[in-house]
Amino acid sequence: MCAPGEASLCPVLAAVGVIGTEWRLAIVHRLLAGPQRFSELLRSNSRLNAKTLSATLKFLENSGVVQRTVVSTRPFSVVYSLTEMGLGLAPAARELRAWGERWLLPRAASGQRPPVPRTPAIQGELPRIVVSDSPIRRAS
Repeated sequence: MCAPGEASLCPVLAAVGVIGTEWRLAIVHRLLAGPQRFSELLRSNSRLNAKTLSATLKFLENSGVVQRTVVSTRPFSVVYSLTEMGLGLAPAARELRAWGERWLLPRAASGQRPPVPRTPAIQGELPRIVVSDSPIRRAS
């Protein structure tokens, strides 16, 4: 449950929890074109490996975003498609793509370096330093 003042962020945080990694959203975006077999999804990006794809598809399936269908042919094949919930991500996925095309591709084309990665801390937050009350004991 969210605190009263944080209610407007709850849906955002919940959504990011489901699609918050680059591969999850990339797979959703790829499946917007229609159902695909595992091998088709794997070939869609040279940086994607089978272990990551399998784990991501399982997560999305358990979250209700992706549906796995076994096609009874010889040899059998598995087809992945978006559920109604997954199809609901279409506007967000398309907007993120448009944003990337507008703001990130021109930077890459002009040779500008991407922003320096920040520490995992929230922007503006100072790292926490823990000070021990007990003196440090040195081995003699």
